[in-house]
Amino acid sequence: MSELSKEKLDNLYEVIEVARSTGKIRKGTNEATKAVEKGSAKVVAYAEDVTPPEVIMHIPLLCKEKGIPCYAIPSKEELGSAAGLVVPTSAVAVVDEGKGTKVLQEFLKSDKAAAPKAEEKPAEEKKEEVKEEKAEEKPAEEKKEEKAEKEAEEKPAEAEKKE
Repeated sequence: MSELSKEKLDNLYEVIEVARSTGKIRKGTNEATKAVEKGSAKVVAYAEDVTPPEVIMHIPLLCKEKGIPCYAIPSKEELGSAAGLVVPTSAVAVVDEGKGTKVLQEFLKSDKAAAPKAEEKPAEEKKEEVKEEKAEEKPAEEKKEEKAEKEAEEKPAEAEKKE
């Protein structure tokens, strides 16, 4: 989720409007959620003024998990208007940007340049960590041997109890 300036907000509305007329969008929380879960959403916008907020709380988390850009819009009325609706809407997912491909790419590029990047470890470091974790785990053979030794120790103790 990113905070948007007035200019970027207008650009996002433009992306939604172009996608509405020449591509495909999903309107409403349920439809947007489905598009995100399927991985078909290119970008998602949700309204901050939705009540109760629990209705849309899952959208930013789901988008982050799926790696889909997600933006908070101040007003559900404006979001509904951009989506071509006469009623407010809580969320919109752009599934096919249509002729707005260039507009969407420019919007996403400008947003990435403005947003500070999170510290991401190189793939090689991630692989090293996984190898280290696996090395710390005992091989299955060692586990079997330990279990057999433990059982062998317990059997003589049981025999002594019987006597």
